[in-house]
Amino acid sequence: MSRPRKTPETLRSFRWFGTSDLRSFGHRSRTLQMGFSHEEFMGKPVIGVVNTWSEVNPCHTHLRDRAEAVKRAVWAAGGFPVEIPVMSVSEQYQKPTTMLYRNFLAMETEESIRS
Repeated sequence: MSRPRKTPETLRSFRWFGTSDLRSFGHRSRTLQMGFSHEEFMGKPVIGVVNTWSEVNPCHTHLRDRAEAVKRAVWAAGGFPVEIPVMSVSEQYQKPTTMLYRNFLAMETEESIRS
């Protein structure tokens, strides 16, 4: 059983773009400054695409292309994709081990999505 589709007014992105307060005005104006038109983001769910792409992480070099593909799919499905870069950990360059940073990466990802 699927849940009913949310209306634009029930989305968090409506609080960002759809209300008539000063904060929403700031969000709209900055999004317009980035080159997007009103039609591209108004009334659409904002979908975060977390990306750990890095040139110095050989295991993640393909994630730049993957993120672009995911963003195209979000556009096609009627959403507004926002790429969120987060820390990339690489076994080759981080000593003694990346395990020291994985919890930090998880916290960074959670806070980036929340913000």
